[in-house]
Amino acid sequence: MLLDGDAWQAYFRDFQRSAWRLEVQPRYTMPAEAESLARFLRGEPKPENHNAAWHVTVGRAREAGKTIGRVRVVRRPLTDYQRYQFAWGIPGNIEAGEDIRVLDLTDSDMRLPEQDFWLFDESTVVHLNYRPDGTQINRELIEDPDLSTYLAWRDRARESAVLFSAYRT
Repeated sequence: MLLDGDAWQAYFRDFQRSAWRLEVQPRYTMPAEAESLARFLRGEPKPENHNAAWHVTVGRAREAGKTIGRVRVVRRPLTDYQRYQFAWGIPGNIEAGEDIRVLDLTDSDMRLPEQDFWLFDESTVVHLNYRPDGTQINRELIEDPDLSTYLAWRDRARESAVLFSAYRT
């Protein structure tokens, strides 16, 4: 089943305990971020309200005792998008309460998927499908996923990743 609009947003409102993402694409070509990314690449200052809607989502979850986290997989050299994400996106997300870790696979292979996905409450899997240029194709609810595989990928990625603050230093 493909998810969009309110059906997609409901997953972030309705999860009970945890929402976790494996983020593996080297770039995301998101129309809503195009101008912001261009401003970053021109060296302009980050707007004060950058990513504010996501910060509200994370803050509400945190206030309700829920967790949101992700592991960001990278390979050096970082892409322009990853540099933008590290400078403008991730610090504010962490400040809002998201647990973000970085897994640098430049010199290793952990046999993780090349597929972005969200794992909600350790029971619901949604694939984020992208074209090679980073344009999102769709979001796909996976029916009857092999949860042990997704949980193993999550655990392996989290155990091998470092806190974002440690990666930057």
